[in-house]
Amino acid sequence: MLGCRDYVFSPHSPAASGSQPPVRPDSLRHNPGLVAFLAARTASSFSACVQAVAVGWQIYALTHSTTALALVGLAQFLPMVGLLLPAGHAADYFNRQAIVVTCQCIEAVAALFMAIGALGGWTTPWMIYVLVIIFGAARAFEMPCQQTFLPALVPAHMFPRAAAVSSSLFQAAAVTGPSVGGLLYGAGAGVCYLVCAAGFACACIGTLRIRLAFTPRARAPLSRAAFVEVMHFMRARPDMLGAISLDLFAVLLGGATAMLPVYASDILHAGPLGLGLLRAAPAVGAVLCSLLLVWRPLNHHAGARMFAAVALFGVATIIFALSRSMAVSIVALAVLGGADVVSVVVRGALVQLRTPDSMRGRVSAVNMLFLGSSNQLGEFESGMVASLIGPVGSVALGGVGTLVVTALWIRMFPALWKLDRLDDITPE
Repeated sequence: MLGCRDYVFSPHSPAASGSQPPVRPDSLRHNPGLVAFLAARTASSFSACVQAVAVGWQIYALTHSTTALALVGLAQFLPMVGLLLPAGHAADYFNRQAIVVTCQCIEAVAALFMAIGALGGWTTPWMIYVLVIIFGAARAFEMPCQQTFLPALVPAHMFPRAAAVSSSLFQAAAVTGPSVGGLLYGAGAGVCYLVCAAGFACACIGTLRIRLAFTPRARAPLSRAAFVEVMHFMRARPDMLGAISLDLFAVLLGGATAMLPVYASDILHAGPLGLGLLRAAPAVGAVLCSLLLVWRPLNHHAGARMFAAVALFGVATIIFALSRSMAVSIVALAVLGGADVVSVVVRGALVQLRTPDSMRGRVSAVNMLFLGSSNQLGEFESGMVASLIGPVGSVALGGVGTLVVTALWIRMFPALWKLDRLDDITPE
């Protein structure tokens, strides 16, 4: 299914050139490979959001069970966590573009099958669980490979702006996808799945249009030593390790989003509409911050700005925890989402630009494993602490914890604090 090939920088590509021509403000738009990548990633993310809405509504309509909803989340989480490390290995030793195309084809076919089942009226809960498992496995292989595309498509000095554009489109999909999914579900789950199948097919076409140079690479067996090598690599680069671990603990401690249903219902008394606004607020803030970073890239004092953004994340979390005003809560969540984007851009630049291409898949997989787990564990931590001291105390304590971790990390990782220009980052 997959050829034993891997991508490298073409000696004639902008990313491999030692001297860069003057960059026009709109130069990103004139990179066909980048445009195809952004279109494919956005279509895939949008379809995934629409599908999540359809799966949740349909499984509950079939079972009227909250346990079934929990099992859906577990069915998607377990294959992603279990397969990310093998996926990272595959990304380093096989054709990355072929992996992504294969995964997107699988997602499109699975969504089409579910559409046929929903339109025919013979969908069962176990079919939905199987779909979610297949989807989780496909995403586990797709995402580490897809993340390695951007450094090969743009030169280093354009990477911060390209990453900000990619983040803004991803967040836009996160905002519009659930809303569109809810509207489409009014016409039936089958219509939602058909739209998802079309979206994944468009993503596949977009990925095929990306031109990436590649060269054969000797195949290596999947082994523990391959990932021990990655851990040693990350430990030897304190700026990268500091950025990943800081983001991990900030997300783990600042799990305010897990408490949104409680805040909407019992604290802000905003009802379902208010819950929708609260859920959308972080993504809206992230989109606005991403657009700002496109206009004003992080090309000076990037490390210090990352620490400031994480501290702002903690302060916004505390303000949200103590707020009794819907308007203040929405603004706090929007600030929280915007601050998170700064951390995402800096971490992404370090992971993708500091890492040699031969290890980029495995490092991306480890990065995603840590951060994906922190999202899940953060929600679990917030729920458990809330059961002991209440939701307000849980969220406020998480914000305080984020501030404490930020202060500690400044002392522990001075190299990250001193990081200046993202466009000067090179593989070591």
